[in-house]
Amino acid sequence: MLSEVQEAASAKIQLSTLNVFAQFRTAPNLLTLLRLFLVPFLVIEIFDGNWSGAFVLFVAAGISDGLDGMLARKLAQRTTLGQYLDPIADKLLLSTLFLVVTHEGLVPRYVTVLVFSRDLGILLVCTLLYVTNTLRDFPPSMLGKVNTAVQIVTVILILVQQVWMWLPFQIPIDLLLRAISIIAPCSAVQYAWVVARRVQERAAANGAAS
Repeated sequence: MLSEVQEAASAKIQLSTLNVFAQFRTAPNLLTLLRLFLVPFLVIEIFDGNWSGAFVLFVAAGISDGLDGMLARKLAQRTTLGQYLDPIADKLLLSTLFLVVTHEGLVPRYVTVLVFSRDLGILLVCTLLYVTNTLRDFPPSMLGKVNTAVQIVTVILILVQQVWMWLPFQIPIDLLLRAISIIAPCSAVQYAWVVARRVQERAAANGAAS
């Protein structure tokens, strides 16, 4: 009996592993992996002072981000893996860029600390809730989307300014960085409140069902 249970468990694990590999081979997820692949090369270009190359790679990453969502809808290839992999790729790209441009002296350290702390905190909480089977879906909040959009625009302006130094982008960049320093912690608080409310609602539903 024990051996049969072990064989069934082993078969289930193998099937799950094959399913994950199959999801990796879908076009949208391959584009997301490409975006992750570009991150170290983007960092190298910045450290080498090749801002034009960094800008081109960031634009390529942005195009891949738009294409993977479009392909997922057009080809009906939305996967569970993609739902988690796509936001992780976005956060890794932005957080890494903020660290690098801060190292280059283009962004104040406190802004990057706020950005990194928010993303790391949300990632840890979501991972804990997922592993404990408390929650499995984590839709982005509206304030979180605004936070991401502002960060993307800020990075674009910083890269463009380094390529074309004569462009008067410093004042808009400073204003956007101040906005990030406010939006990032506020969106973290909102996300924590939404997640806490969902956990309470699920606990109440489970209690009523039992």
